[in-house]
Amino acid sequence: MTEVETVQDEQSPYVRVGGGAAVRVVVDRFYELVIGDPTLAPYFVDSDLTNLKRHQVQLISHLLGGPVTYAGRELRDAHAGLAITPEAYGRVVEHLVGVLVDAGVPDDIIASLGGTLEAVQPDIVSQQS
Repeated sequence: MTEVETVQDEQSPYVRVGGGAAVRVVVDRFYELVIGDPTLAPYFVDSDLTNLKRHQVQLISHLLGGPVTYAGRELRDAHAGLAITPEAYGRVVEHLVGVLVDAGVPDDIIASLGGTLEAVQPDIVSQQS
């Protein structure tokens, strides 16, 4: 193992992606794409986008091991009644992964977040599509 690899292994994913400022940039771009996607925009018509972005920054920062506590509702409660289809969830994941790739987030971190997205899908997606 090289010295560079050792240093990367010791840093949290949060530090490796650039910390809070980098997470905020990713979240802003993610919501630009989601709101601009005609299949997803209807889900956000009555949403407080500022609040959503704040919670998303907290959640991603927390998942990356940052010094942030997620203060939002449980994912199942936050998405109850929204009738989110598997297809819509898939589009959201595509947008998030695309933004992470464009931001230069390392593959291992994207894979880890992808695993989390897969694990929480039953809490977000409605059973019927």
